[in-house]
Amino acid sequence: MVTRRFMIASLATLATPALIGPAMAATSEWDSWDAQVTPQGFDLETSNPWGLHPRLLPRRVKAKEGLTPGDIHVDAVARYLYHIEEGGTAMRYGVAIGRDGLYEPGVYTIKRRAKWPRWTPTPTMIKREPEKYARWADGGMPPGPANALGSRALYLYKGNRDTYLRIHGTPAPRSIGTRASSGCVRMVMPHINALYDTVANGSTVYLYRTDGSPL
Repeated sequence: MVTRRFMIASLATLATPALIGPAMAATSEWDSWDAQVTPQGFDLETSNPWGLHPRLLPRRVKAKEGLTPGDIHVDAVARYLYHIEEGGTAMRYGVAIGRDGLYEPGVYTIKRRAKWPRWTPTPTMIKREPEKYARWADGGMPPGPANALGSRALYLYKGNRDTYLRIHGTPAPRSIGTRASSGCVRMVMPHINALYDTVANGSTVYLYRTDGSPL
């Protein structure tokens, strides 16, 4: 005899696998990785287990007049990223920029945002340093705390062209404040996690010249 109770229990059992699909599994894994890279009791402006120079810790500062809220400005001289806020303020973060000859000043648009992205080196990177990058040519580096793009990535475009430049997290936090990357802007992972949640697709990014001259 099939009872109402049996039917309800059976339906619940059948429904359970649907609740644990790839999206939920990925989200759970992302949460686990976020916990791994975020210091216990993390405070955006004071936590510093990475030993950064104090000036490179995030700070809310006064923004220059006339800047558009939501835009990002990267000072390549001081190694600061400014995210402009409403009300005349900006959140300032310490960053690393591209090594000599690899940093590309210009005006870009964020057209993609990703949590715990997969990373694949460009053909130029592989040609330049095959011993370092060739092993990731097919399929790329899987996401996770050791991934070169870290926990979050903002993808920079010129029109509809992906420039392969990113603002991203890094598993090498001691590089912050230096010229260390292959052209991208690096941030400490908990810092870009905070930035990521406040940045929208379509935002404009200004990467200023290393000599401080106008774009």
